[in-house]
Amino acid sequence: MLKPAAEDKEEPVKEIFWEIKAYKIFETLLDVKAIDKDGNRHDIRAIQNSDDVNILDVKAFIHGERLPVKLIIKNNERYYPLKAIDSEGNLIDIKAITTDGKILPVKGVSKTGNVVHLRAIAEDQSFYDIIAMSPDTKFNHVKGIKMTDSPVEAIINGVSIFAHVKSIK
Repeated sequence: MLKPAAEDKEEPVKEIFWEIKAYKIFETLLDVKAIDKDGNRHDIRAIQNSDDVNILDVKAFIHGERLPVKLIIKNNERYYPLKAIDSEGNLIDIKAITTDGKILPVKGVSKTGNVVHLRAIAEDQSFYDIIAMSPDTKFNHVKGIKMTDSPVEAIINGVSIFAHVKSIK
């Protein structure tokens, strides 16, 4: 039996966490957070686990767990809600927070091909783009991605989702 050479062993990958922000030109970057039913705010991060930053997973970090962040099926709503989904199928709101503490909804507002454009929606109905920003200030767009033509992309913990959410270059 051959033993692998030391140089053949893969080193553990160090994860790099990218912050999720809402962005509008000439304005301050807004934090994007998961807000639970008690009003507690939790981080949303894109996770880089290799040198390739073209497509990254986006997760909510709540009570030590990494929860999926998805666009869910809309029920008589204009836009697709962006939510984190816990292991019991409970939905956790994803919101942008202004510097003066106002809470803005984050939704999937339009679709181009298989890409759903995410925006934070201000009170005046203006949009903020949703981006992921690395610790060294590179950035990616955060988008919904449809993999199928079906309105229900998948069912996760009992929740019908419309699209996956990824950070893409």
